[in-house]
Amino acid sequence: MPINIPDNLPAAAVLKEENIFVMDQSRAIRQDIRPQRIVILNIMSVKHTTETHLLRLLSNTPLQIEIDLIHPRTHTSKNTPIEHLRTFYKTFDQIREHRYDGLIITGAPLGFINFEDVHYWEELKEIMDWAETHVTSTLYLCWGAQAALYHFYGIEKRLLKRKMFGVFKHRVPDRKIPLVRGFDDNFPAPHSRYMHIEKEDILKVEELQIIAESDVAGLYIIGTRDGEKIFVTGHSEYDPNTLKEEYERDLSKGMDIQMPVNYFPDDDPAKTPLVQWRSHANLLYTNWLNYYVYQVTPFDLEEDQ
Repeated sequence: MPINIPDNLPAAAVLKEENIFVMDQSRAIRQDIRPQRIVILNIMSVKHTTETHLLRLLSNTPLQIEIDLIHPRTHTSKNTPIEHLRTFYKTFDQIREHRYDGLIITGAPLGFINFEDVHYWEELKEIMDWAETHVTSTLYLCWGAQAALYHFYGIEKRLLKRKMFGVFKHRVPDRKIPLVRGFDDNFPAPHSRYMHIEKEDILKVEELQIIAESDVAGLYIIGTRDGEKIFVTGHSEYDPNTLKEEYERDLSKGMDIQMPVNYFPDDDPAKTPLVQWRSHANLLYTNWLNYYVYQVTPFDLEEDQ
């Protein structure tokens, strides 16, 4: 089944070029199927890039997926044209009365800023609290995961000595957890962050469980035992060249940035990066949509949950 996205969204052209089945809204409304309704709070700087990353993964499912894109009302984006936001995005105020099968809250380049100092922090807290009663399961990514762990459980993010940057091997402590069904014993995933979450802080919270971790990159996937909140500290959604582009961007700024590890063949930035994480990324999102959204969401979303 296809992913149902707004008519003329730029990501659609990219996905169709990759032979991914997408369906615009004008065609989807003619199908007698109850789609899974997913809302994405996109707080990344360059929104159209993140749209493509996430829509590519959400499309790899037999379900029909209906997408709403929202952005913080209290933040003015400097890297996304206002016309794009007006055409394809809503604000929380416009969707707060609706219920959704799933919510994705992206990361943001805010690692060095205290949560309370983020100018849209109050709005973000309101959205996270709203999701508790209006969303079946929420996927928090990278900085979004750190923000949610802090908001709900008071878990602080910790500064790393150096940026966790590259592609790292991970393992799953409990293979019976549905989110990791089909995962290999060791699977790769990209990370790009200056902050991390201490394992000891997670183990203190009975409601939380560690779903995947790495000897080098630390905690990767954390979740509540009821599956209503999933926290992913890395970037399985990244394109093949995203780490390369981040590396070149930081070099151009004169930053002291190390080469992303386990990424360039022979550690040669002139060579094309090899994608090692594509299968894992697709399986992660497919499992989330199937086991944590579709299998447990009510048929009538507007009924009391």
